[in-house]
Amino acid sequence: MSYLGKIAKVAVPGALGLMSGTVFAARSFHSDTPEPQLRYKEPEVGHVEQAAASLRKTVEPYISWCQVCCCTDSSYYKTVEPGVNTTQSIVKDMYVFLNDPPSEFFPSVGVIGFSGILGLYLAKGSRIKRLMFPTGLMVLSTSMFYPQHAASVARTTKHYIFSWGSEGRVVLEELLRGKSSSKDKVEKTQKTASQKSS
Repeated sequence: MSYLGKIAKVAVPGALGLMSGTVFAARSFHSDTPEPQLRYKEPEVGHVEQAAASLRKTVEPYISWCQVCCCTDSSYYKTVEPGVNTTQSIVKDMYVFLNDPPSEFFPSVGVIGFSGILGLYLAKGSRIKRLMFPTGLMVLSTSMFYPQHAASVARTTKHYIFSWGSEGRVVLEELLRGKSSSKDKVEKTQKTASQKSS
């Protein structure tokens, strides 16, 4: 068979499948067979539908309570709305930034991501290593690309670590002495109450 014959065997059925046409059929008005009576039959309820219905019935009182309590109370909106607005502005800022990023942005993100993956590879062993190695390498890479931001974050972190350390030292001293300020207050109030009653 020639090459054109093979193409025709494949192309003609495919082309006929893409063609559209209208078929007109005639119906005889004097037919002996009656038209079938079509009846709608309700489908049987399945397990998923039963579970969804029972869940809806179980949760309905709680949902109605939430609608009455939360939706009518404006304090709910006052507490949620600032968070929603902040999230919305952050997402908009990110969208604007990523639409026109600086030329060094994507290479720096690539290096920082690669250092995190390298940290995961090097951190074989304990969970602490798997947490510290990638984080440390990513922080180191980030500080090389963004030194001003790294310096401000370091200052803020230093302040928080110093305050947490001071609070921890005070709590540890109280635990080592065996007395806490709350125990002292309870003992003083018990002594004054017993002196007044006698």
